[in-house]
Amino acid sequence: MSLPHGTSPDDLSDEFFGALDAQALAHPESIKWQHYGEGVIPMWIADMDFPVAPPILRALEDRLTRPLGYPTTDTRLITGLQAKWKGQGLDEVPADGIHFTPSVVPALYAGIHGLTDPGDRVVTMTPIYHPFHLAIQELGREVAAARLREGEARWEIDWDALEQAAQGAKLLMLCHPHNPCGRVWDAEELRRLRDLVLAHDLRVISDELHADLSFTGGPFESFAADPRVRDRTLTVTGPCKAFNTAGLGIGVMFTHDPELLAQVRRRVTGLGGHPSALSFVMWRAALEEGQPWLNGAVEYLRGNRDFLVSFLRERLPWVRLTVPEATYLAWLDLRGHPEAGRIQDFLLEEARVAVHNGPTFAPDQQGAEYQGFVRLNFATSRALLTEALERLARALETRRG
Repeated sequence: MSLPHGTSPDDLSDEFFGALDAQALAHPESIKWQHYGEGVIPMWIADMDFPVAPPILRALEDRLTRPLGYPTTDTRLITGLQAKWKGQGLDEVPADGIHFTPSVVPALYAGIHGLTDPGDRVVTMTPIYHPFHLAIQELGREVAAARLREGEARWEIDWDALEQAAQGAKLLMLCHPHNPCGRVWDAEELRRLRDLVLAHDLRVISDELHADLSFTGGPFESFAADPRVRDRTLTVTGPCKAFNTAGLGIGVMFTHDPELLAQVRRRVTGLGGHPSALSFVMWRAALEEGQPWLNGAVEYLRGNRDFLVSFLRERLPWVRLTVPEATYLAWLDLRGHPEAGRIQDFLLEEARVAVHNGPTFAPDQQGAEYQGFVRLNFATSRALLTEALERLARALETRRG
């Protein structure tokens, strides 16, 4: 779908982001729509159903008119990223402190491998995006998992648990904004996190992949915005969440200390791939021309989030949900349901809606604590979201009795 000349997604949010055809979305190359089969509304894996931003499509079409040999260093992309990061409090990120990766998950693995040794303790806060704890375990490190606390209005850091987890640790893995709880850590929380990092002499991997999908207003503050922690922080990010381009894999890890990055790169030499020529073109187009599309997407997602919250409060008031401050992911507490012990399978069978199961987001020793939670992706049209929620309500209320 393309935009009429002279308009933007800001003007056409319902038409551009809301006019989705489920049959067209369920194309054979989509793991999201194909994995659970026909008739299932997929709200599990974290990509959006929205059309690709027109400036990205135009840039890709233009690039395909030329040979696809090895690309040169994309200095325009680097300059654009440096300018973007400056708006997040990261002045003067050096070019030799920037390294592109195939996506963010390989950057997480590379960072752990480069900054710690087997047996080292690595701190993170659970529930957490599962490649965090999987990478720690699979690389032979120890997961020091500090549980977040479910407050009345939002998930909160349990500072006592985090302090205990940090004892003897080498690295903190931070998810900011947090997946799956949807938190944007505020200025006071960031200050305390930085103080903790310094007190325990930790290095930090800060995953800021969802930074552009915030509903809080105002600029996003990167963890490394404080000069005290810049040289001990490796930030990882990419365009795939904000611009729905996961199929064009690319990510970046960057730091103000080139030697920190060099340490990681030395340890993973030859183990990682490189992004494609098309990936560089896509990200550059997103930075240079994609902001109107992104503005429209965020506003549409905000509307979906608010609709989801209102629906649950009216139709399923026993379902616990803290309102996401960022991302297009909702972390739902369905432990009050009789089928909580098999809730993912129950919703798939009875509602024909696919969600991500709660125990996925914690290491094995904690997984059972999150049985009955699900992560729901609301980045789709309002019509498809409504249909999915109606299905969930019918299934949950019928069985709950």
